[in-house]
Amino acid sequence: MSENNKRFPYSLDLASSLTAMALIIGFMYVTQSLLLPLLFSILISISLFPLAQFFERLRLGKAFASILAVIVAIAVISSIGWFIVHQSIIIGQDASSITEKVLSVLERAQVWIEETFGIQRSQVAEHLREQGNKLLANAGSMATATFGSIGNILAGAILVPLFSFFLLYYRDFFREFFFKAFKSVPQAKVDDTLNKIYQVVQSYLLGLVMVMGIVAVLNTIGLMMMGIDYAWFFGSLAALLMLLPYIGIAIGSILPALFALAVKDNALYAVGVIAWFQVVQFLEGNVITPNIVGSKVSINPLMAMIAMLLGGMLFGIAGLVIALPLTATIKVIFDAVPSMQAFGFLIGEPEKEHLKRNSTQELMMKWGIVRKPKTTSKIEIDVNIDTTIAPETIHVNYKEINESEENPYTNITPIDKPQEDQTTGENNAK
Repeated sequence: MSENNKRFPYSLDLASSLTAMALIIGFMYVTQSLLLPLLFSILISISLFPLAQFFERLRLGKAFASILAVIVAIAVISSIGWFIVHQSIIIGQDASSITEKVLSVLERAQVWIEETFGIQRSQVAEHLREQGNKLLANAGSMATATFGSIGNILAGAILVPLFSFFLLYYRDFFREFFFKAFKSVPQAKVDDTLNKIYQVVQSYLLGLVMVMGIVAVLNTIGLMMMGIDYAWFFGSLAALLMLLPYIGIAIGSILPALFALAVKDNALYAVGVIAWFQVVQFLEGNVITPNIVGSKVSINPLMAMIAMLLGGMLFGIAGLVIALPLTATIKVIFDAVPSMQAFGFLIGEPEKEHLKRNSTQELMMKWGIVRKPKTTSKIEIDVNIDTTIAPETIHVNYKEINESEENPYTNITPIDKPQEDQTTGENNAK
C-alpha cells in the first residue's frame, strides 16, 4: 500500500487530536488528587536535574545523588517557609499597637462614608452583622474544605519528594518508555522533542527563581525608602507570589499597602507602596523576564491568561502555578505533531511581520490570496548609452514599484549630453 493511501484526511486527524485532548483534560480533572503531586514532582525533578548531575559527577551514585538533590530542595523550601512563619510571628507580637491603628483607620473610614454617602454607622454595622451570619452559616463547609486542603497539602508534602526522587533516579527508564511508545515516529524526533520539553521547562523554572530574587530585592528597596517596617518580609512575600503569573505582584502589594495604611499617619504611603510595586511589575514583565528567560518560553500573553484561567478552573490555585510550564510543554508537543502545529503556532509569540502597519497586506500576499499591487502611474527613466562601445543589442532592466514603496526615480535629474549620445526610454509600469 502506498504512503498516500495510509494517510488520513487532515480533518480526521484534527478531529481525533481534539477529541484526545478533551479526553485528557477530563482525565486530568478526575484524577487531580494524584495528578497534581505528580505534575509538581515533574517540575521539581526537572529543576533538580543539573544538581543531581553535579552530584553524579562526584561519583556519588545515581540513587544517592538523586536523594541528595531532593534533600537540598526540601531544605531550601523549608527555609523559605520558616522565614515566612518567623516574620509573621514577629509582626504578630506588635499586633496590639497595629490593631489600635487599624481601628483608628476604620473609624476614619466610617466617618468618611457617613459624610460622603450619607450612610449611618448603624447601617454599616447591620450589613457587617449580616455578612458575619452568612459566614457562620457556612462555617461547617468552610472548615471541611480547609481540613481537606490541609490533608491534600500533607499528602503532597509526602508524595512530591518521593515522586521527585523516582523521576530523577528512573529518568533513563522513562525516556526509553517514550521511545517504545512512539515506535512509528523517528526516534531522533522523539529524543529532540523530549530535550525541547526539558529545556523549555528548565528555562522557565530557573529563570523564574532568578526573577523572583531580583524582584524581592527591588520590592525591599522601595519599601525601605518609604520607611515601611518588615520590608524584607513584604518584599520577599510579594516575590514568592510571582508563582501566580501576571497577578502575583499585584496581590502581593495589597498586604504591605494595608500595613502602611495602618502604621503610617498618611495614606500616601499606601498609594506609594502600590505604585512602586506596579513599577516593579512593569520592569519584570518588559525588562527582567525577557532578558533572563529569553524566547525559549514563547507563549503570547493572551494564551497565557487563558491557560491560567483553565488551570484555575481545573486545579484551583495550584493550576495557576503550573499553567505556564504546562502550556509551554503542550506547545512543544503540538509543534512536533503535524496535525496540531497550527495550535502550537497559536500558542506562540507573534512574529514582527504580524505587528507591522501593513501586515494584513503582506499576509494576504504571503498566502496567495491577493496579488502584489502595482502602480498605475508612468515612470520616466533616462537611459544614458555610450554608442562608441555599446553592443548591437541593448537590454534595459527595470523594476515595478509597489504602492507601499518609494519611487527611486523621482529625484533623478537628467544629464545633459549631446543628442546623438543619449537615448530616452519611457516605460509604463503596470
